[in-house]
Amino acid sequence: MARSLPPLSALRAFEAAARHLSFTRAAEELGMTQAAVSYQIKLLEERIGAPLFLRGRRQVALTEAGERLGSDATNAFETIAASFEAAKGGVAGVLTISVIPTFATGWLARHLYAFQLAHPTIAVRLHSTRDVSDFEKEPVDVGIRGGLHPGRGLVAHKLLRADFTPMLHPDLEARTGLPLREPSDLLAYPLIDPTDPWWNEWFAQAGVTRAGFEVDDGHKMGGQDLEAIAAVAGHGVAVLTPFFYRDDLAAGRLVQPFDILCASERGYWLCYPPGRRNAPKVRLFRDWLLSHFPDPEADLSSVGPIG
Repeated sequence: MARSLPPLSALRAFEAAARHLSFTRAAEELGMTQAAVSYQIKLLEERIGAPLFLRGRRQVALTEAGERLGSDATNAFETIAASFEAAKGGVAGVLTISVIPTFATGWLARHLYAFQLAHPTIAVRLHSTRDVSDFEKEPVDVGIRGGLHPGRGLVAHKLLRADFTPMLHPDLEARTGLPLREPSDLLAYPLIDPTDPWWNEWFAQAGVTRAGFEVDDGHKMGGQDLEAIAAVAGHGVAVLTPFFYRDDLAAGRLVQPFDILCASERGYWLCYPPGRRNAPKVRLFRDWLLSHFPDPEADLSSVGPIG
C-alpha cells in the first residue's frame, strides 16, 4: 500500500517555520524567499484542510494541528539526518557532549577514556558548561544536565539522584574550635553559599530552625564543583552530592559530619532529541553511560572510591 505523504519541500518549509516560529528565519535557513516559504506552507495547509499557523501582524503561532505536525516533522527529519550520517560514515565522527561541570569533573572526565578505548573511531568533544544547550542551534549531540526532568521534546534518561549533605575539610573543626556534635552546630560555621536552597532543605530535615537566609545575598560560586574545591581548601562547609566526592572522602580531604542525607527529586540526566536516538554514536554512548548507572534511584553515597 502506497504511503500518503505530503510534498516534502512543503513539509521542510513548514518544519523550519514551526521550529523558528518565523517565516523569515525559515527562509534564511533554507535559502528561500519568505514568499516561497509562505507558499509551500499554504500548499501543505490545503492538503491537510486546516490551518497550521495563526498569522498575526508581527508574529505567527502554531495551531493545535501545527504543533502536532511540527513536533513529528522535526523528529522525522532528525531521524533521516542521523541515518544519513550513519550511512556515510558508520560510527565514525565527532560526538559532542554538553555536560554540567559537576558531572564532568566528578565522574565523566575520570571514566571517558574507557569509552574512547572501546570506540576509537569516535572523537569525543566535551563542552563543560552551566548553560542549557539548544540542540537546534548548537552543534551538540547529547547533553548531561542537572535539575528536574528536562521536559517534553527530549529523550531523557535519569542517571542518579542529586542527594546532598554538608561536607568539610577535617581540619576546619579544629581550626574554628567549634565541636560538631549536633546539626545545629553548623550554624556557627562559615557556610559556602549560605543562601543555596539546599541548606534550608537539609537543616529542615535535621530539625534545625534557620532564619534569615531566605533572601539571596549574591554570594555564589556558581556550582558545587567549585564549592567542593573551596571546602577541600578549608574555607568553609559546602552542601554537596557525596557520589561525586567519594575519592575526597576516602582520602580524608573531606568529611561528612552527619549521616543526614537529603533525597532529592532533582538529578542528573542524559538527554537528546528523539530523532537522534538511533544515531550510532549517540546509541553507543547512551548504552555505555547507562551501563554505569543502572538504578537512578539508588543511594550511591556509600559506593567505594572512584576507580
